[in-house]
Amino acid sequence: MEDGFLMEVCVDSVESAVNAERGGAGRIELCAGLVEGGTTPSMGLLQVVKQCVRIPVFVMIRPRGGDFLYSDREVEVMKADIRLAKLHGADGLVFGALTEDGRIDTELCTALLAVCRPLPVTFHRAFDMVHDPLVALETLISLGFERVLTSGCDSSALEGLSLIKRLAEQGFFSPGGGITERNLQRILEGSTASEFHCSARSARDSGMKFRNPNVAMGASFSAPEYSIKVADVAKVRTLNAIAKNIL
Repeated sequence: MEDGFLMEVCVDSVESAVNAERGGAGRIELCAGLVEGGTTPSMGLLQVVKQCVRIPVFVMIRPRGGDFLYSDREVEVMKADIRLAKLHGADGLVFGALTEDGRIDTELCTALLAVCRPLPVTFHRAFDMVHDPLVALETLISLGFERVLTSGCDSSALEGLSLIKRLAEQGFFSPGGGITERNLQRILEGSTASEFHCSARSARDSGMKFRNPNVAMGASFSAPEYSIKVADVAKVRTLNAIAKNIL
């Protein structure tokens, strides 16, 4: 395995961004709401992350959790967020949009790409919700996306490895979804990918001493109130070492 894999780490805090860089990540995907698969981060977070790390920071543009079928007003929010992200130093953008029948929304993607340029753009895991992934990939290549993030339209990149192998024959993609130190080598060897996407997080206990066990700030599916997930330097280093085959 060649010494040329790029590791992108998705983060939702300054601490995670710094840890990702310390561990050897080559790029950051900056998000909020990772429990929902990632949504648009605040511009304050982007500003401070850019002050703290030197590696490229790609910014998620996703106005809400849920599906990837957007209203006209949501599209206006996405365009405004793209402009602001560029203004505050984003090195690239990440978005995805589908039609109601599970195809790539070419009209919307074309409009958003125009706002993003000249920055590079990744089509995110909305790809994993398409009706026909091979046709979708051809569409994304023709539109000019630089890369596609996918778990192979399955619950994780390992389960979707057979499709990822087929996609590798058509275009530039980055496997992501459920990647850990236990399965990374198999995924990279089986996919011929030159980069991969992961969160490499561990939970750490909150610093709060007083705790109210009767109140939670989110819905029932949200993370525990007094447990904080952050990118783990050791995990990032381990994944990076596996990718470079130097363990």
